[in-house]
Amino acid sequence: MSGSVAWATADPYADALRAGRGPLFLRRTDGWLLPLEVERWCGRADPVDLAVLDRCEGAVLDVGCGPGRLVAELAAQGRTVLGVDVSEAAVEHTGQLGGTALRRSVFEPLPGEGRWDTVLLMDGNIGIGGDPAALLERVTRLLRPGGLLIAETVPGHVDERARVEVVAGAATTVRGAAFPWARLGTPALLRYARRAGWRPVAQWEAGGRCFAALRSRSASNRAEPPNRTAVISSQRVRKPSGESPVASR
Repeated sequence: MSGSVAWATADPYADALRAGRGPLFLRRTDGWLLPLEVERWCGRADPVDLAVLDRCEGAVLDVGCGPGRLVAELAAQGRTVLGVDVSEAAVEHTGQLGGTALRRSVFEPLPGEGRWDTVLLMDGNIGIGGDPAALLERVTRLLRPGGLLIAETVPGHVDERARVEVVAGAATTVRGAAFPWARLGTPALLRYARRAGWRPVAQWEAGGRCFAALRSRSASNRAEPPNRTAVISSQRVRKPSGESPVASR
């Protein structure tokens, strides 16, 4: 669950990933805390995750891959998969599990743009950048026409944008810099998606978690890329070579 420079440089987040455990929270400016499931993220894919991965098609890009449990599972299945995360600790952990990840923002140039079959936005990563509409537009550019997005949402009718920081506990003074984040329930995600030409194909709940699957616009109705697409991180990572979406742009 990572997608900004502030998130990437937050010591509590890196420390928690390297330890494989929390406590770790997102804290809003009003003091509200959202617990982060570090132990689950640092483990292996669980049955709910595996059911999501069964829905993936072709080459998969995991945006905000975190410590890489989903990337590693798909790689173990022999699938073409790449993780993207701005956290060095996340990319390191992904590699330790046997997956491949780039330390890069989703808003930077990425390998295989326009050729990925599936993009994953799991563990709340629909919140990356704090602007769901901009993120959905960016994902459209990453997917092949008619490609599949699987996003994890929060329960209920939530449509929230806030500035948050990563903290190691309610009373801690150890925290990262504030950055924009969003929280969306499935109804809000579908509203943004329909406005941008996405076609909802499924929504479901499992293990107390909520998900939605959507199809991107076809080639015939894709518009030109918007000028507002922003580079969130200046980090550059060498691209692997080859013919698959993982290997080249």
